[in-house]
Amino acid sequence: MKKILKISALALLLFTSFSCENDEQVTVKASGDPQLVSPVNGSTYELNPANASSEATTLVWNHAEYSVQTEVNYEVQIALSGTDFATYEIGGMTTSRFVTWTVEALNGVMLNLGAIPYNATDVDVRVKASLGSNESLITYSNVITLTVTPYPTDLPKIAVPGNHQGWNPPTAPELAASDFGKTDFEGFLWLDGEFKFIAPNASGAYEWGNVDWGDDGTFSGVLLQGSSTNCGPAAAGYYRVKANTGAVTSDNPNGLTYTVEIANWAVTGAATPNGWPDPALDHDMTYDSSTKKWSITLPLTAGEFKFRANNAWDLNLGGDSNGDEYMDYGGPNLTVPSAGTYLIELDLSNPREYTYTLTAQ
Repeated sequence: MKKILKISALALLLFTSFSCENDEQVTVKASGDPQLVSPVNGSTYELNPANASSEATTLVWNHAEYSVQTEVNYEVQIALSGTDFATYEIGGMTTSRFVTWTVEALNGVMLNLGAIPYNATDVDVRVKASLGSNESLITYSNVITLTVTPYPTDLPKIAVPGNHQGWNPPTAPELAASDFGKTDFEGFLWLDGEFKFIAPNASGAYEWGNVDWGDDGTFSGVLLQGSSTNCGPAAAGYYRVKANTGAVTSDNPNGLTYTVEIANWAVTGAATPNGWPDPALDHDMTYDSSTKKWSITLPLTAGEFKFRANNAWDLNLGGDSNGDEYMDYGGPNLTVPSAGTYLIELDLSNPREYTYTLTAQ
């Protein structure tokens, strides 16, 4: 019995000793902050949408140091200069010691920060280091300042103030160009009398005193920058308006011209009561100036239809043919999913982003 007790006591002593050794905790300490080494402080970037998928820059830093070997989480933070990171955008998260920004990604961060397109803006950049999912032992790198000029993600636009809306540029309807760097503006709007074209200022606002264009005085569709002569006059109605504000070149033969084309819209097609008819049988839509939409309610069958203006095919809109999710001139026929009575609405108020809706009644 004594022998058994001695063995049991020895086992208990060994277990207690082992348990005490396992209860010892390793204390982890931060012994060195991460250090940004590239790009150099004061680097400048002028972003171009033509290079959206190209590399803008790569941030490189030396690893943060801790008292044990462990994986470190890094978060790149970007803030407007002088704000002390009161608010910031996250420019990347990684366990490596670098993050690469494409032109598009850096541009998006700048716009989210409130940077004004085409204006050079200073931003501060730092790297936050931490351990684990609960972000323990946070340290920060040195701060570098970059100067970045972003570009707008919306198509270039101009406005059309005039008699139709009280000559008030801030509330004037807009025209949009076909792409970045283009000056071939167009859109649909209600006109009633004389009008002019005006560009946004550096802040994107439409105000008198900005660059503007009027008629050259011949009323032959020729624009003149800064002209005191208004364009028009146009009889009250709904128009497709085009204005090319760029200089005349071999690549831009229609520079400094404008046109206005009446555009009264209708629905036609196999799904409509009159089918694909002669012009006299188009189903004419009604324009609502408060919603800026054309509409009509019709009994439709499951089938195809399109929108066309002025009882002719010269100006017609169909489905998306280029993958941008908007209607296109001469696009494919649209479809009615099932027979029924529908409210059909055509919205042309957003230049070059034309849409329609079918709402079952």
